[in-house]
Amino acid sequence: MSNDYSFGIEEEFFVVDAQTKAVQRRMPAGFFDELKERLGDAVSVEMLQSQLEIATRPSTGIGSALDEIRKLRHAVSQVAGEHGLAVIASGTHPTATWDGVRATRANRYDGVMNDLKMLGERNMVCGLHVHVELPDPDERVDVMRRIVPYIPHFIALSTSSPFWGAKQTGLMGYRLAAYDELPRTGLPEMFENSAAYERYVEAMVAARAITDSSYVWWAIRPSRQLPTLELRAPDSCTRSTDTVAIAALYRSLVRFLVRNPHHNRDVGPVDRAIADENKWRAQRYGVHGSFVDLAQRRAVAVRDAVDGLVNLVASDAEALGCLDALMRVRTIAEEGTSADVQLAVFQEAQHRTGNRTEALGAVKSWLATTTMQ
Repeated sequence: MSNDYSFGIEEEFFVVDAQTKAVQRRMPAGFFDELKERLGDAVSVEMLQSQLEIATRPSTGIGSALDEIRKLRHAVSQVAGEHGLAVIASGTHPTATWDGVRATRANRYDGVMNDLKMLGERNMVCGLHVHVELPDPDERVDVMRRIVPYIPHFIALSTSSPFWGAKQTGLMGYRLAAYDELPRTGLPEMFENSAAYERYVEAMVAARAITDSSYVWWAIRPSRQLPTLELRAPDSCTRSTDTVAIAALYRSLVRFLVRNPHHNRDVGPVDRAIADENKWRAQRYGVHGSFVDLAQRRAVAVRDAVDGLVNLVASDAEALGCLDALMRVRTIAEEGTSADVQLAVFQEAQHRTGNRTEALGAVKSWLATTTMQ
């Protein structure tokens, strides 16, 4: 057992044409082989050929994680550039449409696509996943249940998907609206302990509904291969500093809940129902909306809710050496997310040019440039 709460970060990206920033529907020959040769297991394919994923090594230093993310992003960008490509970090691509997409050829993805049909083809979304190792892996299901009321905070702070199919969706984070079409997504069920969760998985596998627990795609889940609890709710963050801020918040919150086993001990169906409403509000309004506060029976501004969560876990962040990164969360809540900047860039360019296509092009250019900063 380890008490350092080591963590790892996985980021999904869209692969785009370097000039037009249009999504690449088919990987060029040799592109992924060159990525694997240079980055090894730090890079992997996703279900659709227009996406790829990078993963950091397990770490206990938030600064080293940020350095590694930036190095991986730039390494992928360099190889992509040699093939006339680039990468974009965002929950959805501003102008991509799902028709005509090509699935990655692999046994796992062949089975998934056969099962999901059109829903798999529509999965043109990219997320951020954060793994945190708990001192006792058997505590993961308990912590997962008690963390549910805080999942909307992570969604609001990461919103980067205001566009879908070249249209303004009216949501700051549209990604989960699309992703949650899939089965076994959304907030996790409120299992009381690990044994209950294992009974669920065993029944699903025995019935051949899933092959193993990696086909459970909830917003947070126990990892099948690692002794970690994996946060999956956030959009892919355009700014690498936002990525590590969210990782710092999640890591600190996990430590807080482990150290305080009575916090949210009685969380139940009503709390989950409220969290589901707040999840929607986070998708719709990002950091500009409000959450339903069950204890106070009133609406609380997202910024105030985030501030309260930061205060709750600040001592844990300090113990873990990630307090500075945690404070970045407050900046995101005050100044806005990637979605806010995308909408501002779009509105400025449309006002200046009077051309919607050019305005969307400006958004794509901002995404590509900022992904590499």
